[in-house]
Amino acid sequence: MTSSTPPPPDLPDAPGGRNPLRRLRARGRDEEHRTASPLELFFDLCFVVAVAQAGIQLVHSVAEGHAGEGIADYAMVFFALWWAWMNFTWFASAYDNDDVLYRVVTLVQIAGVLVLAAGVSRAFEEHDYLVVWLGYAIMRLALVSQWLRVARSSEGPERTTALRYAGGVLLCQVGWLGLLFLPEGARPWWFLAMALLEMCVPPLAERGYGTAWHPRHIAERYGLFTIIVLGETIAAATVAVKSGIDENDALGELLPIAAGGLLIIFAAWWLYFVVPIHGHLRSNRQAFLWGYGHYLVFASAAAIGAGLEVAVEQTVGKAHISTLAASAAVTLPTALYLLTLWALHSRHFKVGITQQLVLPTTALLVICCTFLGDWAVFTAGLVCALSVVVGETLATRPSKIHTAEGQAA
Repeated sequence: MTSSTPPPPDLPDAPGGRNPLRRLRARGRDEEHRTASPLELFFDLCFVVAVAQAGIQLVHSVAEGHAGEGIADYAMVFFALWWAWMNFTWFASAYDNDDVLYRVVTLVQIAGVLVLAAGVSRAFEEHDYLVVWLGYAIMRLALVSQWLRVARSSEGPERTTALRYAGGVLLCQVGWLGLLFLPEGARPWWFLAMALLEMCVPPLAERGYGTAWHPRHIAERYGLFTIIVLGETIAAATVAVKSGIDENDALGELLPIAAGGLLIIFAAWWLYFVVPIHGHLRSNRQAFLWGYGHYLVFASAAAIGAGLEVAVEQTVGKAHISTLAASAAVTLPTALYLLTLWALHSRHFKVGITQQLVLPTTALLVICCTFLGDWAVFTAGLVCALSVVVGETLATRPSKIHTAEGQAA
């Protein structure tokens, strides 16, 4: 079909006033009251099932003394989850028409992530990526069908962009077959090359025409997924503490870990939502950097929960690693979360060098807490809580100054 071919007409309204099949056209970027749909919330919730599986396998790897290998496997599996989630999120922000076919294809993507989740343990334990690849392929091919629908419903530069997306995703999916057939030693390097190729698809596809994503909707979607990941972190840590108390009667030893972990997660939530980030997402360049950077935000947030589980297992004697290694399993992802959050969010809203240094300094102090033995997690939690207090105190000062200046004028 050439670009001059008119798109097919919409079908008549179905009973209830909603067409079962409509053209997949762009929504308005300035659309009012643009919020996450129930389908998107369901999509996120199912994704966290796979995130939880990756976290469980990371705990096992670290607890058994294979931290390096476990982190590498975790990074690879989490990339597949994050990239599929992110691509759907930005697509839905621009093109969600909520017709029957759109819903069915989205449910197929959810089925794909559940297939991927089923293959996570084999990917970690046996380095067998067949089921992970299959689940990823289901998600990606479903997205290709959506882009082809956009191409059929549009013309000109928008149609070209849609076809670039579809072609780029298909090409990358073929490339991921290398994880199934290449020697095991070459797979990490192939993964790195393919991950970079995947991340090149959106900026190349949108050259000349940018999709009409909605800044407030995107900010809300990322915020909701952050909440879900942090919630999964709390759930995982709670189960670990409960098991430690039930099986080992170690309430006194586990209380500092539980309290410190709770403070870390509360601070992680507070710091993420303290700034109205949607105002910063004004261009594709800003949005790409911000969206891509959330790989580290999501991965580190989920890893905090895995680290807390490791700390609990080490305390009750189930993990045969040092106290230093168990503490690092919590403090290092916490520091990474804080630094990434500063780079993506906070630095755009801070005034003066003092405000800018709060989160980087907090990250450094959290790393130093690694060496405090059994009290490392609790102290790290106190440091994170203190950073929230200091940040809120400093944030009020410019507003008071500006208010006084306005009254004087």
